[in-house]
Amino acid sequence: MKAERTFFVCSECEYRAPKWLGRCPSCGAWNTLEEVRETASESENVIKRASPSKATELKKLEIPTYMRKGTGMSELDRVLGGGVVEGSVVLIAGEPGIGKSTLLMQVCSVLAKSGRVLYVSGEESGGQLKYRAERLKVAADDLYILTETDVERVIEECRRLSPAFVMIDSVQTMYCKEISSSAGSVTQVRESAMRFISLAKSGEGGISVFLVGHVNKEGSIAGPKVLEHMVDAVLSFEGDREQSYRIIRASKNRYGSTNEIGVFEMTGEGLCEVPNPSETLLAGRPQNMSGNCAVCVMEGSRPLITEIQALVGKSVFPSPKRASNGVDYNRMYLILAVLEKRLGLRFSTCDAYLNVIGGIRFEEPAADLAISLSLISSIRDIPIPGDVIAFGEVGLSGEIRAVGSPDQRVNEAARLGFRRIVLPKRNYEAIKNIYSKARDIELIPVKSIFDAMKILSAESADKDNN
Repeated sequence: MKAERTFFVCSECEYRAPKWLGRCPSCGAWNTLEEVRETASESENVIKRASPSKATELKKLEIPTYMRKGTGMSELDRVLGGGVVEGSVVLIAGEPGIGKSTLLMQVCSVLAKSGRVLYVSGEESGGQLKYRAERLKVAADDLYILTETDVERVIEECRRLSPAFVMIDSVQTMYCKEISSSAGSVTQVRESAMRFISLAKSGEGGISVFLVGHVNKEGSIAGPKVLEHMVDAVLSFEGDREQSYRIIRASKNRYGSTNEIGVFEMTGEGLCEVPNPSETLLAGRPQNMSGNCAVCVMEGSRPLITEIQALVGKSVFPSPKRASNGVDYNRMYLILAVLEKRLGLRFSTCDAYLNVIGGIRFEEPAADLAISLSLISSIRDIPIPGDVIAFGEVGLSGEIRAVGSPDQRVNEAARLGFRRIVLPKRNYEAIKNIYSKARDIELIPVKSIFDAMKILSAESADKDNN
């Protein structure tokens, strides 16, 4: 009987401590140490399983030709870089109920046409999976279902069936018998993931593996941080469960870009692709209402147009309330401070609310100018015309700085019917010759927030004259 030892492992950095600590000495995270029990021989398991390797001269190595297979969803293929790479391991993470299992089941119906697919579920029974497949209208001859949580049994079944694709739903439910800790612990998740990665990278047919990962209350992937380093791609499901739109974003991709996103809509028949999200997000825009401004942001190589809504009103509290949805909270405070300091608008006595339509979250600062215009429009109660769109970064001095890909943003705005485009002066100088003959498009360059203020002042004067 091997001696059993107990220690505590940090779920963030995998620091090991002989006793429980409230704060990790390595990464400084609180309440992240979890108890792990294992025998003295468990640390040798990885070494025993690893096959011996020899060093090879660089000139003798060959560049591998990775075969990609489409998933049947162009939005998902865009995020993956063109399709599923043979022998790759993809981790899909998201909040409960966001649509991870639904997406995998829909993908299985297409992948099963090009190879055998094994769907392993550690959370649902076969009858539940059959019900979901019928609801999603999934019917494939080479789709196999396995309800199992033992990693060794799953790998044995993979060797028997020789599938081209394996779906693990989820990796937190898998366990290895050699490890005495419970399923979902740091050690179990790391060891289970290593087994499936070894299966994908071995010479047993180049199996492509999809791992479903849970997220904790902080929004990060549950389990050790090294899990994200081990896999080839990490896809994050974003969106509000109360809304129908879902966004898949790649935070890591060894075979493609990490800037692309895929947009889906959750319906009764599953996830449906949104090939033109800009038109969908702009549907139902209110007319002649203050506080609304359209903006164009870049998500990878795709220009995405949506609407920013601002609501500013007198506060009845000593400390005015601030709330933002889709815009970084600190970025909102920064823009409010710039507008109050440079334009003299008294936001310090008003409640301010920001909302981005469709559950989209802005990461780049190109939305600063549209946010500023919507806030000014709301506090002064001046509507922004529906054919006006803006993009640009706002500095602390009130200057409007240039942003990338101005031509793509202008083309997308013109395609959707916007005729007046407010953009930074430097971007205007770079593309003015291209659009000088486009009489139906008016480019309005601005150097500072004062120039943007003049646009609203002109609209207010036209409104008063009419």
